[in-house]
Amino acid sequence: MIDAGAQARAPFQSGALGIAALLLAGCQATPRVEPPTAPPPAETAAPRPDAPAPEQEKNRVAVLVPLSGDNAAIGRSIAQAATMALTDTKEETIRLSIYDTAGAGGAEAAARTALAEGNRLFLGPLRGENVRLVAPLADAADVPVLAFSNDEGVAGDGVYIMGFTPTQSIDRIVDYAASQGAEVYAGMSSTGVYGQRAIQAFLTAVDRSGGRVARLETYERSRADVERAARAIAGTEGVDMVLIADSGRIAQIAAPSLQLSGTLMGTELWAADQGLGRVAPMRGAVFAAVPDARFDQLVTRYRATYESAPYRLASLGYDATLLVVRLARDWQVGDDFPEARLVDRDGFAGVDGIFRFGSDGIAERALEVRRVTASGTEVVSPASTRFDD
Repeated sequence: MIDAGAQARAPFQSGALGIAALLLAGCQATPRVEPPTAPPPAETAAPRPDAPAPEQEKNRVAVLVPLSGDNAAIGRSIAQAATMALTDTKEETIRLSIYDTAGAGGAEAAARTALAEGNRLFLGPLRGENVRLVAPLADAADVPVLAFSNDEGVAGDGVYIMGFTPTQSIDRIVDYAASQGAEVYAGMSSTGVYGQRAIQAFLTAVDRSGGRVARLETYERSRADVERAARAIAGTEGVDMVLIADSGRIAQIAAPSLQLSGTLMGTELWAADQGLGRVAPMRGAVFAAVPDARFDQLVTRYRATYESAPYRLASLGYDATLLVVRLARDWQVGDDFPEARLVDRDGFAGVDGIFRFGSDGIAERALEVRRVTASGTEVVSPASTRFDD
């Protein structure tokens, strides 16, 4: 376990509060999410206004991420971004403690330790299988879980997922394609869980748009099998749009065989690859993802603080902590976290744009559509800045 308190008091640039101050204002329709104010001092033995709250007067929040093993760099990036959010907001009623879900005993041991040490909210874990291990322990202790997973299957019953889901990305990109006149689609995905859910979402979205799926191909994630699937789709006539429901790397392998099969489109996974346009057939392809503008600002400050660039998922740690700070005024020290306040139709604003949790525990997000260019990407349909329904 790592106590983030000492890290949170590290020096920052003079403009460090800019992003947090802006985001704490929340959605325009939600005046309650203005910057939090400290509670009035007690009438007796009042501390100095700038003095940190004693540890016994803080609510404890556990950040459950891998700090060792294959995903250690991602986990560390998320944890450090969470610490930055606490620093940026100057919130003194929250104490973050970081636990390694890849250490001895895994995620279950990390969760047991976090509960034993008095944490009343979990941020994380990262992977869906770890959420499944942690959720029963958290539920028994009435501790909500804000997981960083994109596995919709683990959401609900006190578990809320912050991750970017393929369903929402595919809904957005199909809606955009239909608005551009697309009617006939093809799609390809891996045989894994992500691919299966992506294809189901694809079929549903196309049907809702009034279109038709002419061909679907699945593949094992090897170059030979990806190219085989792409060639099979390339032989299908009359296709307007082809979905590649996989990473940017896989899309770059498939694209040369799909040049004559309609415009390519992808999922939120493509946002992790800044060099999509290095493969010429990828240029002009479109995909849906969370907005990047505020994340780019976070990258600059993160790099200056930690002397390295964050992983894209670091924004989940920042936004989860920012959300906790927004609700801190409703969380009396020693009480349970005010879980009911997480479900708010007006939603919240974060580094990744606006989001809100439904009763199913899945974060609904406003996504932008980007087109791949030779030098990067360009936004062709911006994300909404508020929820209207």
